[in-house]
Amino acid sequence: MTVLKAVPLLLWLAALTLVGWILSQLPLATITQTISTLSPAQWFAWFGLNLAIILLATQRWWVITQLLKLPVRFGELLMMRQAGQAVSFITPGPQFGGEPLQIFWLWKRSKLPIHSALLALGLDRFYELWINFSVLLFSVALLLAALASQDVVWQNVLVGLALILLTLTLLGWLILKQPKRVLFWLKKVTVYWHHHPRLQHLETHWQHLGSDLQRAIKEQKPALFLAFILSLLGWGGLIAELWLLLSFFDLALDFSDFMVILVAMRLAFLLPLPGGLGTLEASLFWAFQYLSLPTSAVLGLIALMRLRDVLVLLVGLWCLRVMQLRESH
Repeated sequence: MTVLKAVPLLLWLAALTLVGWILSQLPLATITQTISTLSPAQWFAWFGLNLAIILLATQRWWVITQLLKLPVRFGELLMMRQAGQAVSFITPGPQFGGEPLQIFWLWKRSKLPIHSALLALGLDRFYELWINFSVLLFSVALLLAALASQDVVWQNVLVGLALILLTLTLLGWLILKQPKRVLFWLKKVTVYWHHHPRLQHLETHWQHLGSDLQRAIKEQKPALFLAFILSLLGWGGLIAELWLLLSFFDLALDFSDFMVILVAMRLAFLLPLPGGLGTLEASLFWAFQYLSLPTSAVLGLIALMRLRDVLVLLVGLWCLRVMQLRESH
């Protein structure tokens, strides 16, 4: 077995081991009792909010395809997104892994040129990453201000997030302003695969991608701003969902308490374990112990979050199966 094949297996083993240890410490009867107290209105509000978050993310992708003048329907993008999300969930890494399939579907099913599929998905993921790290950076800054202390751990997190955000911004600037330099790096990285028929036209695809991106930025600023607003609304939905879940357990939280839980939870998803398995649970346990909150509440919160993940994963796997069946016909 090669190292590249062994790393994902080891990450999955680590994640499942951590989850197994955490589950062995949990009183499952308490979790069931906590969840059973939720009213139908609470379930409806929670599911409705998660559906809105999914639709907002798909709408942003659709807006990007429209500003690039690509003939892709909203329903198709929704299927591709959820199928890709299912692959990303089971892929070791911070919520990525389904992108190659999504590019393939845009090229194969929607008949898009390779450079158009790459640009549509690349812009969508750039928005997602840049906004995620920006909001997370802002959240940590607010947390430090609310704690009114010189906490070295949070300061280190702030610096790390700032460096990541700066790197993303620099990468976006290079692609926009220095496409030839990025192409040179791409050629060096893919030197061993230049014989592949798709990569033989790498320079042509990259030139088309760069010109389409520059034209979109010059001519479609309102659409780009709308995609930015949709990204912020999606993050607003994530914050609202956490607030809603915490309200189910009647927790008396102030602003700084809420920010500790939010930041700890979102940082857990940045670690290279599939679906944040183990890391999410560990981060929430740490946050609740740090804030001296009841254990029963964190058990119910974890159970609800993982129930949501399972449902989203099942829907995504169904979408993946539908996409595969369509390809076979």
